[in-house]
Amino acid sequence: MKRFGLIGKKLAHSLSPQIHSVYGDYEYKLFPLEPGELDGFFRERAFDGLNVTIPYKQTVIPYLSSLSPVAQRLNSVNTVTVDNNGSLHGDNTDFFGFVYTLERAGIDVSGKKVLVLGSGGSSHTVCAVCEDKGADRITVVSRSGSANYNNLHAYSDSEVIINTTPVGMYPSNGKSPIDLSAFPHCEAVCDLIYNPMKTALLLQAEKLGLLHTNGMSMLAAQAKYSSELFTGASLEHSLIEIAIDRANGIIRSIVLIGMPGCGKSSVGVALANRLGKVFLDTDDIVKINTDKTPAQLIRSEGENIFRDAESEAAIQAGKATGAVIATGGGIVLKESNMDALRQNALVVFIDRDLHRLATSDRPLSTGKNTLKKLWEQRLPLYKKYADIVIDGNASITEVAEKTLSALKTYT
Repeated sequence: MKRFGLIGKKLAHSLSPQIHSVYGDYEYKLFPLEPGELDGFFRERAFDGLNVTIPYKQTVIPYLSSLSPVAQRLNSVNTVTVDNNGSLHGDNTDFFGFVYTLERAGIDVSGKKVLVLGSGGSSHTVCAVCEDKGADRITVVSRSGSANYNNLHAYSDSEVIINTTPVGMYPSNGKSPIDLSAFPHCEAVCDLIYNPMKTALLLQAEKLGLLHTNGMSMLAAQAKYSSELFTGASLEHSLIEIAIDRANGIIRSIVLIGMPGCGKSSVGVALANRLGKVFLDTDDIVKINTDKTPAQLIRSEGENIFRDAESEAAIQAGKATGAVIATGGGIVLKESNMDALRQNALVVFIDRDLHRLATSDRPLSTGKNTLKKLWEQRLPLYKKYADIVIDGNASITEVAEKTLSALKTYT
């Protein structure tokens, strides 16, 4: 069996093996290497083809006998193949992967003013694609360049913004390299980060109604082109979307929202068991962080202190991938909570009738009138944030089954 794989420095969270499993029945391994290990790795030559990620896209070039025109142009290699004579050839499929990303998202850079954040290898690839696609102006922003983060106002007329920096990438979720409100002419935003699936930058783009996309499609598309180079076999273009769905399915979490006592935790446990995902509960995280249950914290410290603890729990849970996350009934009261939770997740609203809600040990929802007021206040927010609404007026098992059926339309 042919032996392929990925070399890089930090590969613990790589999705490349899962993505390549869509494209071929071949061995694909991860090879995390320190810089001093490259010489021995290439001398041993225990591979039939490689993908290359940071920080080695340029470092590998001296080990290669030839480069494709694209790799030469970019001075960057992400795919290494072995020819019949045993010589190593370098190519760059990131270029074609980014072309696919723009086309898939409907982002047209032709005649547009493009702002590229970051000046590393990915930036060079993005700039080359935008140049070939006829961009009117391409401005590269770096910390110390002539275009930098202190003079962004000079480029406020930018129409397409592309982030190639790691700002906002896991585990530094919630950070954004820029504020999109400073770019009133912006039409589209692309962030090459794919974990989280929606960075703070993309969440803001979504709120502003801009075209937006993350980097997952680039990852999946470049892998398809790499696989074709590895095997010499042409692959159906439709496989890229299958690979994207598979990778997103690994990262994506499910967040359950709804009134206190609607069964979120019980449904969440059932869903996690069925889907093979980790179960998290923001109320449990609050207890771990404060050594008090939400009810105890509210009674002893007041609701405001509880809400602060709940917000911290939302940030922690929101960084998770591949989890089912149950939340407190009031989690929707702060937009920042939902931003944190929506980074990697589909949001499911469990809508259960008031008279069916459990109220034991729930100090904020005790009493019929109190519960009704909470419901009137929160219902518009539940609907606002929900990707899926589930009728919760059934048993836990039945509600979980309804949710599983609804989730199939998103995977």
